[in-house]
Amino acid sequence: MNTPTAATLATADHASKSTLAVFSELTKARLSLLVVLTTAVGYALGSPGPIDLAAFFHAVLGTGLLAAGASALNQFLERDLDALMLRTQDRPLPSGRLTPTFVLVFGSLCSVIGLAWLTLLANLAAGALGALTLGLYVFVYTPLKRVSTLNTIVGAVPGAMPPLIGWAAATGGLSAGGWSLFALQFFWQIPHFMAIAWLYRDDYARAGLQMLPVVDPSGERTGLQSIGHSLGLLTVSLSPFVLGLAGAAYLTGAVVLGTLMLALAIRFARRLERTPARWLFLASVVYLPAVLGLMVLDRFR
Repeated sequence: MNTPTAATLATADHASKSTLAVFSELTKARLSLLVVLTTAVGYALGSPGPIDLAAFFHAVLGTGLLAAGASALNQFLERDLDALMLRTQDRPLPSGRLTPTFVLVFGSLCSVIGLAWLTLLANLAAGALGALTLGLYVFVYTPLKRVSTLNTIVGAVPGAMPPLIGWAAATGGLSAGGWSLFALQFFWQIPHFMAIAWLYRDDYARAGLQMLPVVDPSGERTGLQSIGHSLGLLTVSLSPFVLGLAGAAYLTGAVVLGTLMLALAIRFARRLERTPARWLFLASVVYLPAVLGLMVLDRFR
């Protein structure tokens, strides 16, 4: 009786991965879905009256294509680093499932079509914000990860743009309400990514990425960043209520959820271990859709 070796198991796993699964990884489907959802929230909250479903569709689809293209281009540029990290070495490029040329063409096409879709079928403001988002994510944040711990702060800017794109698509421009959504998503990202970076700091170190937990072995700066931005998150989460985007139900939920995030960030900073980091990460995963969902429900209640 033949016993399967690690090599044959790896080959079987390689062959069994479906085309859908490969493209899901290439486009970072979960991240792209978050982009689509937050764009939709921005559009819904920015709409001065009944939602124009055709315009809503164009804004969401254009931003989704842009997110898929940016994710593919990011993986094209980081294919050498992805091959070094356990959490990414099975992605389409390091695993050999797709070629660099294909990924470059695919990512470029999705990005160009997404930008054209936003500009021509949503409006110029949404297209301009989409172009800024793509440029910051692919050409600034991605290479910065190799040289500076500032990459997380810089990367949080394009990461916070989707609701602003949705708002601009609905209103034709920028205003305080859109910026409040941007600020909320910006501050949310830092404790979220600090928790991830702490959990995978050995992987990041292996690839030579300059994530804060890699160059901060004591964890003091990592913990302080998590606390400071969680406090900032709690503060800016009040602005939708102040600006009249949502009412008392949203305010109550935002305060409760923001306080929980802050408490878990403090716990993480005091005990820099995997379990507190995982709890902070899980809380951040729940926080954003919960707060945005409350905002939408309260706005249209």
